[in-house]
Amino acid sequence: MWKKSELREAPAPLEGPVVATITGGTVIWFVLFLAQLPFYGWFDDRGTTWWVWTCLAGGGLGLLGVWYVRRRDAAIKRDAAAKRDGGRAAPGA
Repeated sequence: MWKKSELREAPAPLEGPVVATITGGTVIWFVLFLAQLPFYGWFDDRGTTWWVWTCLAGGGLGLLGVWYVRRRDAAIKRDAAAKRDGGRAAPGA
């Protein structure tokens, strides 16, 4: 029996401003964290302080994501430059 995934090809990956997207999302998480801090008592009274800490965790993981996508973007550019220069290793690689 055929599986649905065997009936068609996977789509090509989307490329776009990955670094800007991850940075923007990280900023949003930190803004949400800072916006909720003045209301920490309200969250605590209702047992929902996890909202505050989720935003902080999202911002922290976003920083890790920014670091990762910046390194990935630099590696892609180094590889493209090496291919363009005839396969020679780029200086500093």
